Amino acid sequence: MDHDQFNQFCKSFVATTHVVQWGNAQVWKVGGKVFAIGGTSKASQATFTFKTSDLNFQFLSDHDGYIPAPYFANRGMKWIQQTNTSGELDEDLRYYLSESYKLVAKGLSKRKQQELGIADL
Repeated sequence: MDHDQFNQFCKSFVATTHVVQWGNAQVWKVGGKVFAIGGTSKASQATFTFKTSDLNFQFLSDHDGYIPAPYFANRGMKWIQQTNTSGELDEDLRYYLSESYKLVAKGLSKRKQQELGIADL
């Protein structure tokens, strides 16, 4: 997956917003809360960062192609960065981005969820 495909996929979720911040990162939010970040590694390779459940964080932390997300994970947050963007993990990335969106959306207040039209996740 490249950055354009990443942005198209994240754009498909209801009530998302997109900003470019943190050194040119593609940041996707729902209800003002970040659920996905598209960036570039020091080696100029695309990277994609997302929030995970505790179980997925443990699994992916030890899985090839993923690392605990710099900055986020070392502060105790359960965020993973996909470092293998060759295409072989694209289907997995879509799943994890969807799960990240749901985790963040469900963390919003019920009122905010209703305002955004995402109360039925």
